[in-house]
Amino acid sequence: MAFEVTVRPANHVFTVEDGETVLEAALRQGFAFPYGCRNGACGSCKGRLLSGEVSYGPERPTALSEEDEAGGFALFCQAAPLDDLEIEVREIGAARDIVVKTLPCRVAALNMVASDVAELRLQLPASERLQFLAGQYLDILLRGGDRRSYSLANAPHDDKHLVLHVRQVPGGRFSEMVFGEMKEKALLRIEGPLGTFILDEESERPRLFVGGGTGFAPLKGMLDHLMEQGLDRPHHLFWGARDAEGIYAPEWLQTYAAAADSQFQFTPVLSEVPADAVAGFPARSGWVHDAVCERYPDLSGFDVYMAGPPPMIHAAKASFLAAGLPEDRLFYDSFESAAKPAEPTPA
Repeated sequence: MAFEVTVRPANHVFTVEDGETVLEAALRQGFAFPYGCRNGACGSCKGRLLSGEVSYGPERPTALSEEDEAGGFALFCQAAPLDDLEIEVREIGAARDIVVKTLPCRVAALNMVASDVAELRLQLPASERLQFLAGQYLDILLRGGDRRSYSLANAPHDDKHLVLHVRQVPGGRFSEMVFGEMKEKALLRIEGPLGTFILDEESERPRLFVGGGTGFAPLKGMLDHLMEQGLDRPHHLFWGARDAEGIYAPEWLQTYAAAADSQFQFTPVLSEVPADAVAGFPARSGWVHDAVCERYPDLSGFDVYMAGPPPMIHAAKASFLAAGLPEDRLFYDSFESAAKPAEPTPA
C-alpha cells in the first residue's frame, strides 16, 4: 500500500510505495533530502515526524537515540511509513538538478600519499561527464553487488579526473585491492554523485572545516571550490590525524594558504605523536574537536562542515552544540568502515 508524505514547511507532497523508505521515495521523485551513509549510522537524514507513524524493522537505527525518537525525530533513510506522514526536513535545493549516473571509468593514476592513504584518479569515457557538487561522494560498484563509498576530493570546476582518497583498511575488500593488485588503466564502475554534504553558499557566516583522517577529502573539494569562486570571508581548516604523516597534503596546504592569504587558517591536530609544526603550520596535540572549541569557545556565529570517522563526528557534534553552534549550521559526513573480518588462515 502506498502512503502520502507532506513535507513542511514547503508543503511538497510525494508518495512512498511498498518496500521503500521515506528517503528512497523522496530521492526517486526529485526531492533533495539530506543524507549520508543511507544505513542509519550517521544521522544526516534526521528530521522531525509531525504526524503519522513509521517502522524501522526489528530494531531502532544506531543514529536514532531513544531521546530522539521520544522527541519526535526520525531517520528517513530507514523509516518506512505505516500511514500518511507529515514531516519536517531541510531540503537541499542545490542538489535537485544533479543527475546520478552509473558509469565505467579507468584508473588514470594511483599515488601513495601516505603509507596507508592512496590518491586514486579516475578517468571517465571521453563522451561522458559527471556533474557534481563539492563535498559529494560516489560509490565504487564491486562484483556481487557490494559497493564502497568515497568522497570526491576535487572541485566541480576541476573535473578532468574524479579524485578519491582511499585509506587502507585491514580486510577492506576495495582498499586491499587498491593497495595490493590495482594498476593504472584498471577498469571500474561507479555510481554518483551521491550525498548532500554540500556548501550552503547563501550563508554569510564564517566557515570552519573539521576533518579526521581521509575526512579531509570532501573538505578539500569544498575549499578548492571556494577558492575558484573567490574567497569572501574567513575560513579555518582543522585536520586531525594520529601523527604528522596523516596530514598527507602538505604541498596543497602551503599553496592554498599562500593564495588565500589572510582569509585562510590551518591547524593540524595530532592525537598520538605531538609536533611543534606540520608542513610549516603550528600544530596542536589532542582531539580535533577540542582544538576547535579552545580556539572558538563561542560557535554561535559560525557554519561548521566536518567529515571523518563516526567517533569523531559524535564527539564533535556534542561539543560544538554545547559551544552554541545552531544545529542547522552543522553539516557533516560520517565515514563508515566497510571492512569485513579477515578469513582464518589455514594451519
